[in-house]
Amino acid sequence: MNFSQMSFDNGILHLATWVGNVILPTIAAVFIIMAIIQFSKGQEFSHGMYGALACLMVSGLTRAFETFASQRAWNNPDVYWMALVTLINWVGNVILPVYAAAQVGIGALRIGMFSYIHPTSSWMRHFLAAGLCLMVSGLLRLAEFFVSHGTAGVT
Repeated sequence: MNFSQMSFDNGILHLATWVGNVILPTIAAVFIIMAIIQFSKGQEFSHGMYGALACLMVSGLTRAFETFASQRAWNNPDVYWMALVTLINWVGNVILPVYAAAQVGIGALRIGMFSYIHPTSSWMRHFLAAGLCLMVSGLLRLAEFFVSHGTAGVT
């Protein structure tokens, strides 16, 4: 065994990767099995499902952080900036449109469930949230377009 190339930082990195990619999805499977057993007995099963969701979210976030942090070399001074830009880009171009679609669905359900149409009803808040999410996502894409197609200064 070659101990000269071992370091504490690599050990912590591999431990976090192992826990996030192997152990937590396995524990999520155990939580799902427990929830199924509780459901079959007619008992409360939501805690097991929440535990499985939390384990899978930690696993997914571990992979997302690996992607955000591994875009540049470790000694590149822009590594934190690129990780932040990628995070903002991902939230603005992926999460916000999905959230907007969910808000449109919730607003449609609110209109369908309650027959009154009134400006102070909660359905309007859901449609407004969807519009704001799409507006922020569109402005972010517009800024990306201007940055990528712009010149190197004002001439």
